[in-house]
Amino acid sequence: MAALYAIPPTLTSKSEPPPLFDGTTRLYISVACPYAQRVWSARNIKGLSQIQIVPIDLQDRPAWYKEKVYPPNKVPAIEHNGKVTGESLDLLEYLENNFEGPKLFPTDPAKKEAAAELLKYTDTFTKNSFIALTKPDSGVAQEAGPALDYLENALGKFSDGPFLLGQLSVVDIAYGPFVERFQVVFPALKNYDIAAGRPKLLKWIQAS
Repeated sequence: MAALYAIPPTLTSKSEPPPLFDGTTRLYISVACPYAQRVWSARNIKGLSQIQIVPIDLQDRPAWYKEKVYPPNKVPAIEHNGKVTGESLDLLEYLENNFEGPKLFPTDPAKKEAAAELLKYTDTFTKNSFIALTKPDSGVAQEAGPALDYLENALGKFSDGPFLLGQLSVVDIAYGPFVERFQVVFPALKNYDIAAGRPKLLKWIQAS
């Protein structure tokens, strides 16, 4: 979902800061960070090329990023209208409310309710999946299975498309960066196929 072309150079502890708070809207990311990818993807889908991408090296962070941009010293963060806002799920809503482009949040009441439930579950999904990667192979299905089954069951609720709310939405953007990584990591490290026995999840992965 996040385009990997035309990425500016990654800024390190030796890099000078951009001209901060000069009226330019900037999205600070790490290319490898799934949380940042959420917002980066939404920016791309909404066609917000005016938002400059600023990659940060999380292993060698510039001191000015914490001191002058975002004191929590995390990504993603958006510099806009003289202030900086963070937290990926909050930023998805921020983009929706402050910029033009295709709407990613649903307006249908049933889909709004489903979206709220799914977004609330994202932390549980990622936590349980990461814990599963620390388990012996024999315990992976028990730990990760319920979280993956939650998505499989959610994917059956709306029939107007292959995505979590039928049509592509903020919910897919919230889960996608993690699922695409788990799809690769679980077979490689744990010999566990996250889509096995979950046909709707497989269809969603293929459509994303």
